Amino acid sequence: MDNVSEMDVFVRVVQSGSFSAAARSLDLTPSAISKQIGRLEDRLGARLFNRTTRRLNLTEAGTGFHERCRQILSDIEEAEQAVADLLSTPRGTLKLALPAAFGKLHVAPVLAGYLQRYPDMRIDLNLNDRLIDILAEGMDLAIRIGDLSDSSLIARRLAPNRRVVCGAPAYFSGSRPPEKPQDLIAHNCLVYTYRASRNDWHFDGPEGHETVQVSGNLEANSAEALQSAVLSGVGIGLLPMWLIGADLKAGRMIEVLSEYHVPDSAVYAVYPPGRHLSPKVRSFVDYLAEHFAHGLDWLDDTPRE
Repeated sequence: MDNVSEMDVFVRVVQSGSFSAAARSLDLTPSAISKQIGRLEDRLGARLFNRTTRRLNLTEAGTGFHERCRQILSDIEEAEQAVADLLSTPRGTLKLALPAAFGKLHVAPVLAGYLQRYPDMRIDLNLNDRLIDILAEGMDLAIRIGDLSDSSLIARRLAPNRRVVCGAPAYFSGSRPPEKPQDLIAHNCLVYTYRASRNDWHFDGPEGHETVQVSGNLEANSAEALQSAVLSGVGIGLLPMWLIGADLKAGRMIEVLSEYHVPDSAVYAVYPPGRHLSPKVRSFVDYLAEHFAHGLDWLDDTPRE
C-alpha cells in the first residue's frame, strides 16, 4: 500500500474512533484495517494508538502524525480540485502566435469579447509572419494561413483564404491589364517572400491549370507592405481577400484575371496534439470558429467551387 493510502486509512480510524467503523467507511474488513495500521506503525517505528477493548487513543507520536496527515491529505484534495477546475474553466495565460496583418485586422479586434467571456484568461500575443515552431517556442496556439505542411500539429479550419490578382487604377492607367495568366510576365508583380515558390503563381481556368513565373522590383515579407505598394501603383499583387476586400469594394484596387481561379487555401488554428485539449485552447479556437462562421467582414469570402 502506498504512503498516501496508509495515511488515509490512519485518518479514517482516528475520525471514526474504531477499526470497525473505519473498515465500513472504506469497504474493508476490520482485520485488514488492523493489519494496515500495524504495518504503518512498523514502518514508522512508533506506536500510533494506545488500544483498549473499548476505545482507541492516540499516542503523542500519533497525535503529531495525525495533524500532518490531515494537512497532507487536504493539500492533495485541493491540488486535485485545482486540476479539475482548470480542466473545466478556461483560465491562465494563452500564448498565441498570429500572422501580423491577419492578427491585427481579424483577431485583435475580437479579443475583448473573448476576455470578457472568460475573465480568468490572459493572452500573450505574438504577431509575426515568420513560421513559428509552436512546440519549440512554447506557444499554445497559432493561426496559419495557406496550405499546411505535414506535421504533428492538430489543425482546425476557421475560414477561407481566397486570393486574387489585383492592382491600383494608377498602375493600370499606364499599363494594359492582363487578360490571361501568361500576360503577367510583362507586368511588375510584387512578391510575398514568406510563401513557398513565391515567384510561381498558379491558376485554374478555361485552359486548365497554369503556372506563371512572375517577377518585379519589390519583394516583401509583410502582406501589409505589399498592400501599401499595390495601392501606391507600384505593381500587381496576389493578395488575400481578408486583406484587400475593403480596397476592392471602395475601388482603390481592381481585380484582374477574374475568370481564372487561384487555388484556394484556408485559415487554420493549429495546436500541439494531446489526449486532453486544455480549456483555454479549446475555448479560444471555438470562439474564433464562432466568430468567423457568423462575422466575416471581408468581401466575397466564400471559396469558389
